[in-house]
Amino acid sequence: MKRDRRKGRRAGRRAFTLIEVMLVVVIIGILAAIAAPMFSGRSQQARFAAARQDIVGGLGLALDLYEQDTGAYPSTEQGLAALLNPPAGMTSWNGPYLKKLEIPADPWGTAYRYQYPAAVSTRLYELTSAGPDKQFGTQDDISNLDGSAAAQ
Repeated sequence: MKRDRRKGRRAGRRAFTLIEVMLVVVIIGILAAIAAPMFSGRSQQARFAAARQDIVGGLGLALDLYEQDTGAYPSTEQGLAALLNPPAGMTSWNGPYLKKLEIPADPWGTAYRYQYPAAVSTRLYELTSAGPDKQFGTQDDISNLDGSAAAQ
């Protein structure tokens, strides 16, 4: 007889009530509302970090290797393409200087802007990402010369 009572109690407790389900949904909604703003800015931060890494690390190192081999950075006219294909008449070129045989775009899909010599010095090049607004010359640009590329 005791067994039958227990079975009856268990059978009645197998399903959740509507109030319990609604309470769980409300709790999940509150947690999502709290957590969503914390993670929404992370993807943008990751894109800035990737652009900085391209400017200082990947492309920057490739340009430095090119300069070591040839004695000068590529001219603005030669551009970053000189990292993949030797410019005409270049005998000391030892490339390609990029592992992937293509010049990467910045994380927002815009081509990096390269200038040599840089406007601030005849010994430096300038490598710039247009940033999220995809327009050069705005506040969100990332460059190897303004310190924004070195900041992590």
